[in-house]
Amino acid sequence: MRTDMRKNSKSSWPKVIARKWLNIPSGAEEFQSDYAVNGETGGRRKSCCDQDYHSIVPENFSEGWLTETAGGIKPSKSMPEPPPVTDSLNPRMFVGTWNVGGKSPHEGLNIRDWLSSPAPADIYVLGFQEIVPLNAGNVLGAEDNGPAAKWLSLIREALNSDQSDKELARCYSGATEESSPSSLQLEQQASLKPRTSFTDLLSMEDELGEEDFERLLNLNTNSSEEGSPSPTYMSGSPARQRFCLAASKQMVGLFLCVWVRTDLYKHISNLKVSCVGCGIMGYLGNKGSVSISMTLHQKTFCFVCTHLTSGEKEGDEIRRNSDVAEILKRTKFSRSFRDLRQPFHPENILDHDKVIWLGDLNYRLAPGCVDTHELLKKNNWQVLLEKDQLRIEQRAGRVFSGWEEGRIYFAPTYKYLADSDDYVVQTSNSKEKRRIPAWCDRILWKGEGLKQVWYSRGECRFSDHRPVYSLFSVHINLANKLIPTAISCPPRFSSKSALSSACGAKVQAEELLVIPGHKAT
Repeated sequence: MRTDMRKNSKSSWPKVIARKWLNIPSGAEEFQSDYAVNGETGGRRKSCCDQDYHSIVPENFSEGWLTETAGGIKPSKSMPEPPPVTDSLNPRMFVGTWNVGGKSPHEGLNIRDWLSSPAPADIYVLGFQEIVPLNAGNVLGAEDNGPAAKWLSLIREALNSDQSDKELARCYSGATEESSPSSLQLEQQASLKPRTSFTDLLSMEDELGEEDFERLLNLNTNSSEEGSPSPTYMSGSPARQRFCLAASKQMVGLFLCVWVRTDLYKHISNLKVSCVGCGIMGYLGNKGSVSISMTLHQKTFCFVCTHLTSGEKEGDEIRRNSDVAEILKRTKFSRSFRDLRQPFHPENILDHDKVIWLGDLNYRLAPGCVDTHELLKKNNWQVLLEKDQLRIEQRAGRVFSGWEEGRIYFAPTYKYLADSDDYVVQTSNSKEKRRIPAWCDRILWKGEGLKQVWYSRGECRFSDHRPVYSLFSVHINLANKLIPTAISCPPRFSSKSALSSACGAKVQAEELLVIPGHKAT
């Protein structure tokens, strides 16, 4: 028996390698999610993740709202959603990127510094590079999703801990303006008072969601009572889960996940993923992109997490430009049969209403830069940024034409010594490769209705890169739009790991069921 298992294990390796070398898709459209992704008609085959599946049905819905079939959970009909009360929405979106240097996160790693922002977000888009070492085994062999599970667990804990409730109060302390502050104003905010006046609380009621407003009101009331304990919520309780995983996808070392507030899940639809390998032979996944497409209130969003060609030799920036062009060209989001009944859904990146591009873009400082070490000591970023290859190539129209990036007021994010605040170039006796510090990790965007209000970096010493994050205010116009309900089951939770508890959603042609009464031709 063991001999047969070894033979099967060995024989599977050539198949995996052949598929990767020949660029044959293998589960490229599968992704992890807390939600069961169903069409408005038909059902979905049960996957290995459905063994402990259960659904939560609102009490005010009739018993016929959901029917269980052998193929999973199938909605009997669409439930129309009441028209929106307001003409527009302005959710906040946190976008973060981090090259973690091939290291798996250890237990207790604090990522709250990276995930903190001057105002609470409704959507978190988090991209990672090198979550596994980029060696031959990981590039050519089967995917190692162990580190991804650890990152998801850490993120879920950080976003849903009671600490985030306290940060919510601090974020809105002293806030009296309805409009979002500018990036420069936010940078100048050194500290905020923990106490908010009752008048300010009332002015925030319209801006905050009902759940956040009640929690902020409770925290503010308790803080005024000396000795009264602050409220604590169990992060594992479904009733208190503030953020849930909408979708996550891995390709070798690239990993992208999107988290949304629990009250937003019913407005999200058309979740799709696409992977493009630009590494060895121009196709393998040691470099490339992972993209997630989704629709929120009939506005289409695309998040592109990338790891471009490395190197600081002359001409390497041209290869990075080529990677961007290949990703834009080869990223495709498949259209299923049920999509034909819905409004237009984009098939490529630039067809979306709003696009966020994040990752380790690997653009360095152009050769011939003045004394880098002295400029670093003086925190003179602007002189260094004049030699930034991304800005040079973008101004010349050779890459990211029409895209936007916020002003940079933070130090270069690469390359640091391990567990240190010193750059490699600053230490002459270092065994590390001597790399000129650069802003490798970037966030760009394209599309109307995206306003960046914060662009900064974290200071975690976990890898040789520093994490970068940005906060966006997203304007969504709801006026004169009929917003269909995305039929999906409420998120489910368990004490298992994030990946094992997630429902594997597969959106492929062979899984689509023919609508009853439709005759095949």
